[in-house]
Amino acid sequence: MPDDGAIASAATRARTVGALVSEMSALLERSLGAEAHREARELLAALHDMPRHWTSLEQAHELSAAEWTRALRAAERRAKGAPMQYAAGQAAFRHLTLDVDERVLIPRPETERLVDLVLEGLGETPGGILVDVGTGSGAIALALANEGRADRIIGTDVSLDALEVARANAVRCAPVLRTPVELRAGSLLGAVHERPLRAVVSNPPYISWDERDVLPPSVRDWEPAVALFSAADGMAITARLVRDAGAALEPGGLLAFEVDVRRASVAAELVATDGAYEQVQVVLDLTGRERFVVARRRGAE
Repeated sequence: MPDDGAIASAATRARTVGALVSEMSALLERSLGAEAHREARELLAALHDMPRHWTSLEQAHELSAAEWTRALRAAERRAKGAPMQYAAGQAAFRHLTLDVDERVLIPRPETERLVDLVLEGLGETPGGILVDVGTGSGAIALALANEGRADRIIGTDVSLDALEVARANAVRCAPVLRTPVELRAGSLLGAVHERPLRAVVSNPPYISWDERDVLPPSVRDWEPAVALFSAADGMAITARLVRDAGAALEPGGLLAFEVDVRRASVAAELVATDGAYEQVQVVLDLTGRERFVVARRRGAE
């Protein structure tokens, strides 16, 4: 890996997009081999919040010394095994670009479907309070604030570090939010005293601690354990969420959460046997896997 002097020296040469892709590829080649050039293009495009083909169309575009140095630092992190989003420091989620780092889970494309399920479940009727439990980067809460029409959205997280990232993202996304977002520290719904709630949504930790060693290193070694793992074969936090939401939702209120595809039926049974819910469904993700559980609070007319 280059030292500070090497990076500074490189930054004095022609600072074009094409030249930078070559420099980044050289940094990545030892760890990524034949994928180095593709990854360099993708990483540089992500740093500039542009599509990957931007690096081909703008090869002669000149970059500042700060942009050059930032890109080489990102390539160094990627070469050390950091996930692409952490190396770039940001991730796309629906219509938003969010800051991400090791304090928060990387927003996944499949979780975007969870936002769809909530928006579909709320229908055309505006208003109400929505809660995103375990908000992490704020991805779900901010996407709902961008696309939905609630009165207020509350995001909770037990991690103060995660909430710091979420607050930065709330500021970043403020110009495109249609609904106020509040971020609170606390476990599950413990920090939410408002009643009743119109919807509770969550992508909770659902991986068993026994499964840690079989996770990809890019997940196991980089993403925060508090956002990944749960006791009781991965179901402890989900069970608490189901119980607590049942006491907080309005009649007909919506519960929607992501699950481990191997435990979708177990999660659905938890909801169905709780007694507080009806219309319990397991919903497939875009790849056809059982990824979400959706239900309604009993008592609606």
